[in-house]
Amino acid sequence: MNILENRTIALRSPEPEDLDLMYLWENNSSIWRISGTLVPFSKYILKQYLENAGKDIFETKQLRLIIQLNANSRPVGAIDLFDFDPIHRRAGIGILIAEQSDRRKGYAREALETLMNYCFSVLPLHQLYCNIASGNSDSIKLFTTAGFTAVGEKKEWLFNGKGFESEWLFQCICPATK
Repeated sequence: MNILENRTIALRSPEPEDLDLMYLWENNSSIWRISGTLVPFSKYILKQYLENAGKDIFETKQLRLIIQLNANSRPVGAIDLFDFDPIHRRAGIGILIAEQSDRRKGYAREALETLMNYCFSVLPLHQLYCNIASGNSDSIKLFTTAGFTAVGEKKEWLFNGKGFESEWLFQCICPATK
């Protein structure tokens, strides 16, 4: 098993064949609130992204990996590193399990554990962070179970269509550097 595999999932670079799938995921307006997206993505823009996806994280300051099941190689989501800062050795992290039917099966947990291991042992980062809406209890549970700690609250930060809700900042410091 390589460093980007876990019990049931593997993390891999996006391929040109993922264009239609990424188009569906990026244009699913039901998750825009979570991702901070306001407008749809064109296939042209996503194709350009895929053409550059193989560039080094030190150059692009971001990394997207497709989460696929080991059993049948079916993609179920994506996990991203963003705001990569090699000087301060930190990055933001975000995760998507695209279909409701694939959620609550442990795929996000395994993808997060796998990427954390890669970040702390290969890159090597000192810390990861994420921002989570206060009402997203599933994500809060996922990240706290993985060792992230809430370190700050941005009050009334996000408009959810009905009112404002807070956003929490979570951090995970590499256990080996504590």
